[in-house]
Amino acid sequence: MAKSVAEHRADVEELIRYAARASLAGTESVALEAAYGRVLAADVAAPMSLPPFANSQMDGYAVRSAETSGGADLAVAATIPAGYAAPALPPGSAAPIMTGAMLPEGADAVVPIEEAVPDTFLTERDGHTVRLPESPAGRFIRAVGSDIAAGSLALTAGTVLKAPQLGLLAALGLATADVRPRLRVLLLSTGDEVVAAGGRLDAGQIYDANNTMLAASLREAGCEVVESRILADAAPEFRGLLDAELRRQRADLVLTSGGISKGAFEVVRLALEPEGVAFAPVAMQPGGPQGAGRIGGAVFLGFPGNPVSCLVSFEMFLRPALTSVLGTPAPRTVLRVPLAEAADSPAAKHQVRRGHYDGGRVRLVGGAESHLVHAMAQSNALVHLPAGVEHTEAGQDVEIWLL
Repeated sequence: MAKSVAEHRADVEELIRYAARASLAGTESVALEAAYGRVLAADVAAPMSLPPFANSQMDGYAVRSAETSGGADLAVAATIPAGYAAPALPPGSAAPIMTGAMLPEGADAVVPIEEAVPDTFLTERDGHTVRLPESPAGRFIRAVGSDIAAGSLALTAGTVLKAPQLGLLAALGLATADVRPRLRVLLLSTGDEVVAAGGRLDAGQIYDANNTMLAASLREAGCEVVESRILADAAPEFRGLLDAELRRQRADLVLTSGGISKGAFEVVRLALEPEGVAFAPVAMQPGGPQGAGRIGGAVFLGFPGNPVSCLVSFEMFLRPALTSVLGTPAPRTVLRVPLAEAADSPAAKHQVRRGHYDGGRVRLVGGAESHLVHAMAQSNALVHLPAGVEHTEAGQDVEIWLL
């Protein structure tokens, strides 16, 4: 009897949880430039305040607010550029100040240059005065710690580091981040009929798309692909090469594509089923054949060989497990939208179709077959037609996952 999608997803998540417990303890300290997409391992407290000193929000004049009551003519003091210590503000004066420059001692407000008369910067040495309107205390001032105070929680453990978070760490003067280790994946495609892109095709052979697709998907999901290879279509040879790869590479997950169905030459199943790896159908189309288990200290997942089945398997099982256990990648955006045209699906299976969502409705792209790589490349959504549903009318709402 076929497993349900939910049952197999739970099994995959448990395997990834095991891999995380066994291999992903501890932290890595990496430079910020290399930390994009990584998951923060521990809370980060701000080592300093931002801003670290009171500064001007505008180009203008720094003043004592009490001296501007009713509008005032004030002597022009020394100009304060950004990046330098500010001299104290003499009584009865206004200091030209640039955006981001340190507020001088004594000043408690900034008047924008547009409000000054004249509305251009004057210099101290010419003995000028400038007329300024009344300005309340605190006007256009960025107070110390108004963004974040020293000692405050800046980022929490589990945060995925993207550009804004990395910018905050850099602004706090931190050159590195302590992040969780990445899941290390040994990626293997099988079959005598597949050839790496760029190689020479003999009769009956095709180029392998799976390793490229899965490697890209894994890296986007925050994993490290330690090796990506095509292995031969013979069980003893496959097992020997797999053992050699596992000795050479420390891998947390072995992910294969192809060789797991019930045919006579299903190399992965024939090699690993005697060792306790489970190969069972899942009530899903495409992507019905699936394999899952452990090989030595690593966990194992086997996906079907057809490219669409392979990528759908990743999206349905492995990607959600990585999100749940490791905190990355972000979950797919899930929407319910009208279907542009009617669709039939097998009642006993959860069918996953490829579609294009235009912001209002979703249009199916290509058929249900698992070899339609071009149709998959034109899609921006997975369309879910759940088990128990044989026909969906045009205009009926369906669940989609945005890709």
